[in-house]
Amino acid sequence: MRRSALIVFSVLLLDQISKIWIKTHLFPGEEIPIFSWFIIHFTENNGMAFGLEFGGMAGKIFLTVFRIVASGVIGWYLLRLIKKKAHIGLITCFSLIFAGAIGNIIDSTFYGLFFTDDTHHLSKFLSGEGGYGKILQGRVVDMLYFPLVNGQYPSWIPFFGGEPFQFFRPVFNVADSSITVGIFIFMIFQNRFNKKTEEEIIENREVEATEKSEEKSD
Repeated sequence: MRRSALIVFSVLLLDQISKIWIKTHLFPGEEIPIFSWFIIHFTENNGMAFGLEFGGMAGKIFLTVFRIVASGVIGWYLLRLIKKKAHIGLITCFSLIFAGAIGNIIDSTFYGLFFTDDTHHLSKFLSGEGGYGKILQGRVVDMLYFPLVNGQYPSWIPFFGGEPFQFFRPVFNVADSSITVGIFIFMIFQNRFNKKTEEEIIENREVEATEKSEEKSD
């Protein structure tokens, strides 16, 4: 339980500190080059991942509510894993996924209330001037940009021939990274996690059976 709580707290702390700093120090679209392959690029996501929209403002509110419900299910399942004393790797994966989901929900739910509009000046955090939106209408802050490879599509490729090519184009945040890492580790090691869990269940049953047998003999 403590390990899971520490993971969730650490991810949320790093995620929100980075977002608040970016939001109050940079204008949308502004960049801070760190390396040629790593740039801090401030952008905001109005809808789903990669800047996609979903049915305007009504769709955005629906999406935020859906995220809240989904995160509640993930949190419930995480508590079940902890109570069952599941494999520590499995608990770690779902702790990362849960923390990342909550991190982005905070943006979507409250950032419209917490931050002033940044169209003409730097945004202010909890300034008392009022926010740029209402509850459930916040924009998710993204800033991690890794343009690892830049090139050009060969001319013989249909539709894209001669067009510039870049990998990796999406801009994301700490919460997104936490979700991705959690899912990635789970997909690679899920068989090992499940096998270990089954072995522990069998071992616990054997211990319980031995204890009951000893109690009857006494």
